[in-house]
Amino acid sequence: MRTTDVIIIGAGAAGLMCAFSAALRGRQVLLLDHANKAGKKILMSGGGRCNFTNLYTEPANFLCGNPHFCKSALARYTQWDFIEMVSRHGVPYHEKKLGQLFCDNKSSDILEMLLDECAQAGVDLRLATTVETIEKTATGYALQTSAGEVHCQSLVVATGGLSIPTLGASGFGYQIARQFGHHVLPTRAGLVPFTITEPSLKALCGELSGTSVDCLASCNGQSFRENLLFTHRGLSGPAMLQISSYWQAGDALTINLLPDRDAERWLLDEQVARPNVELKTVLGEVFTRKMAGLLSEQWFASKPLKQYTPTELKGIATRLAEWTLVPAGTEGYRTAEVTLGGVDTREVSSKTMESQKSAGLYFIGEVLDVTGHLGGFNFQWAWASGYAAAQYV
Repeated sequence: MRTTDVIIIGAGAAGLMCAFSAALRGRQVLLLDHANKAGKKILMSGGGRCNFTNLYTEPANFLCGNPHFCKSALARYTQWDFIEMVSRHGVPYHEKKLGQLFCDNKSSDILEMLLDECAQAGVDLRLATTVETIEKTATGYALQTSAGEVHCQSLVVATGGLSIPTLGASGFGYQIARQFGHHVLPTRAGLVPFTITEPSLKALCGELSGTSVDCLASCNGQSFRENLLFTHRGLSGPAMLQISSYWQAGDALTINLLPDRDAERWLLDEQVARPNVELKTVLGEVFTRKMAGLLSEQWFASKPLKQYTPTELKGIATRLAEWTLVPAGTEGYRTAEVTLGGVDTREVSSKTMESQKSAGLYFIGEVLDVTGHLGGFNFQWAWASGYAAAQYV
């Protein structure tokens, strides 16, 4: 039997951050993970370049049933704090767009930085180690693991959510939370592509697969201006991933394919200026030629602009600026970047991340009901929540 100050379950972004931050305070830290490699999600993130934070991080970029919960941690460990560490380690990075910071080289630069910090701080990292049972003791917690029994004063759950099960995601963190009396809010896939099954719309998506277009996507009072990507399965791209976090089954999406212009005014002006030009030609100056042709064939009978009445042009404008559709669903956890829902934050201290149900038990990262927008915000929550807990474990 072994005894240590702190045990952290999960060697992902939040767990690694918490581990070395606690060890730097002089705490003896044991970091466990059932996977054979730490930080697998870090490695695959950002297309292999890890979108590790966002310059414009603020609480408004996060969804949570308890909206004020994330404010404290985000204020105490900011994007600038993480950027300082990245710079100190000499990791080259760049801003891609909208404040999104990516590694110049590869995601492993961030993982190696975190592992270096853990090694320097004296963290004991044990991979391929499963936790079988957890019991509360008079002095903390007793864990039966595949490597034997271990005891600790403080236990940190950094097990992540359900997204991308091929990387080892599981509901183990929710199981621990329930064991110790916590309410777990319903979970669903977030930042995930939509699937389309309606035949004509699916055919359109299939024909346009690989085509990307700037749009404004809206649902349930939220809007995002980003690119939409047509796929054989439906709709993807940043705009769709963002709005998916606000979408529920059966909800309609509204997509403005001409976000930079008043569609009706533009078509009327084009009709006056170029009455003999066909609609598909005009649309081809805004969209790809293929997309313009398909929309003209399937949505509007393309003909010279002078042959449309003002009412018909208004209808075309409405279809382009307020394209409304109901997705069949999403691609689910298989491709979701995050998990919405999770451990109810009303039962967790926003200052310390400690359970209000069981002393010495902490929850950090994605296992909590805190979900960031696309663009580095979820990593920043991992860094901030991990750091916050580390100051008290």
